[in-house]
Amino acid sequence: MSVRGQLFILSAPSGAGKTTILKKVMANVANLYFSISHTTRAPRKGEKNGVDYHFVTVAEFQKMCENNLFLEWAEVHGNFYGTSRPAILKQLANGQDIILDIDVQGAAIIAADATIHGVSVFVAPPSLSELEKRLCSRGTDNKETIQLRLHNAVKEMDAAEKYDYLVINDDLEEAVSTLQSVIIAERSHGHRLPSGEPIQLRGNK
Repeated sequence: MSVRGQLFILSAPSGAGKTTILKKVMANVANLYFSISHTTRAPRKGEKNGVDYHFVTVAEFQKMCENNLFLEWAEVHGNFYGTSRPAILKQLANGQDIILDIDVQGAAIIAADATIHGVSVFVAPPSLSELEKRLCSRGTDNKETIQLRLHNAVKEMDAAEKYDYLVINDDLEEAVSTLQSVIIAERSHGHRLPSGEPIQLRGNK
C-alpha cells in the first residue's frame, strides 16, 4: 500500500537553535528528507548545486515565479530564495516526508495554499533574554545586528500561535526529542510506523 508523504514546516527566530535541532533530528529519524531551495545567490565555498541549493539565474528564477512553480519565495539581501512546488509535490507523492526550513512569512504563504497541507512547528527560545545571550555568545554579529535580530524575534514569536506545534529550546536534547515525537506522532496519525513505512493490518480469519 502506497502512502503519501508529509510536509513538515519548521520556523524559528535567529539564534533559537533550529539548525542544531534539525541536524540532530535528520540524523535520528529515518526516511526524512530536507527540502533543497532554489536561490539566485552565488555558491559559497564548499556548496554544491543540487545538494545545498539549486543555484539559478535571476531570469530563471523569475520565469519559475511567472509559471507558479514556487510554493513560496522571498527576496533576502538582494538575492531570491524559493521552494519548488513540483519537487515538493513529487516527493510527497512518492511517500517521502519532507522538512522545510523557512521563515514565518514563507510558512504563512504555504498555510494559505489550498493545494498542499503542511504540519507546522515553531522553535522558540525560553525567553528573549536567553535569546540575546545566545546571539551574543555566537560572536558573529555586532550590537546593531543583534538588536535587529531581537526586534525581528518579537514579531516572529507573535506568529507562533498560528503553528500546529511549539517546541521550546531550553534543553537541546529535550527539544530534539520533542520534534522527533511530533514527526512520529504525525506518521502514526497517517497510519504509518515511526520509520515512515505504511502499517498493514491483517484481520483474523
